[in-house]
Amino acid sequence: MDTALFYSLVSVIGVSLVSLIGVFTLALNQKRLKQGLLYLVGFAAGALFGDALIHLLPEATEKFGFTLEVSLAVIAGILVMFIVEKIIHWRHCHYLHEEEQGQPHKHPFAMTNLVGDMVHNFIDGLVIGAAYLVSVPVGIATTLAVVFHEIPQEIGDFGVLLHGGFSVREALVINLLTALTAILGAVAVFALGNFADGLSFWLVPFAAGNFLYIAGSDLIPELHKEVDSRVSFFQLVSVLLGIGVMVLLLGLE
Repeated sequence: MDTALFYSLVSVIGVSLVSLIGVFTLALNQKRLKQGLLYLVGFAAGALFGDALIHLLPEATEKFGFTLEVSLAVIAGILVMFIVEKIIHWRHCHYLHEEEQGQPHKHPFAMTNLVGDMVHNFIDGLVIGAAYLVSVPVGIATTLAVVFHEIPQEIGDFGVLLHGGFSVREALVINLLTALTAILGAVAVFALGNFADGLSFWLVPFAAGNFLYIAGSDLIPELHKEVDSRVSFFQLVSVLLGIGVMVLLLGLE
């Protein structure tokens, strides 16, 4: 338990520091940044699919069996992310309406984005902590999948905060603070003590559902916005690379 907690804390702190990546984007040409992000999004999608189907679900079914409860936990993970995203889109529609009316809209929208980001990061912490309860290799694979997903997301969040009226320093600090909620999520897993095994029973397949939803609903559609055949080919390569990393991590087990 102590080893798992140590690895979990190191991992969530590392994931939280990814939020500072926004500072590096300021020195990049925006066109190149946008082009590079497409491949990073593809890599993230592959890593999330790979972690869900190669690590999380096999571990959950090996330990607990492919039961109805495991299936329901996967479905719950998908539906919870659907609800969270619906709320964010609903708030985003209000933002667009305010923009059309010429009313102040930047800060409310940015704050809504921050709330959604805090919830998402807290869940990331729960997921990483639960993965380390299964085994260290599964925890490492899950952490890497989260990192690959967080890089493009944090760059996007940084841009939203700047657009929302925050200064560069404010955006970096606030983005980091919201990312640190992942630590609370990881600590919460271990604070439950004897309930930890029961929690991992639900959280591991729940996380798989989260990852499948994010990769399939958010990331893959982003890749389809680019129709150039050459770019599309390298997007496919980036997805396969993400999956390949998850396959290689099986060697740690």
